[in-house]
Amino acid sequence: MQVEGLTIRRAEPDDYTALYEMFYSPKLYANTLQLPYPSHELWRRRVAEPGEGVHNLVAVVGERVVGMFSLHAFQRPRRQHAGEIGMSVHDDWHGKGVGSALMRAGIDLADNWLNLTRLELEVYTDNEPAIRLYERFGFEREGLLRQHAYRDGRYADSYFMARLRAPAQVTT
Repeated sequence: MQVEGLTIRRAEPDDYTALYEMFYSPKLYANTLQLPYPSHELWRRRVAEPGEGVHNLVAVVGERVVGMFSLHAFQRPRRQHAGEIGMSVHDDWHGKGVGSALMRAGIDLADNWLNLTRLELEVYTDNEPAIRLYERFGFEREGLLRQHAYRDGRYADSYFMARLRAPAQVTT
């Protein structure tokens, strides 16, 4: 499914208000490691000062930010081939192709521009729509993280998933 007018672009500092509002949703932050009640300042810093190796993309329909994809390319010498991703889609836009569009753009960035051969993520075991999306994009379950995070008054398990690709070939 393709959302009419959907574009993917790098997150801009002015996006922080829209991201703050998106992450204020209990349904959304419940599927992340975020705490409820985020501050505007937290999101301003996160978008304006992402840190070394962090690439934030947003999905936009018209002027509205409807999703975010973050890729942290590891900087440690023996892990420079790998990165960790996180993704969230606004509650109103689930099941409309936003997640797929973000994944395509994020994987293109990782594969064709950053030359990452391993992408990693963690996902709660009860987040079946996200697991199906990740598996469609080649992610495989590598392990179970038992009592991984405290969420809504109890511990939740997560899957550790990764996507591998062969290193890029040299062309002459």
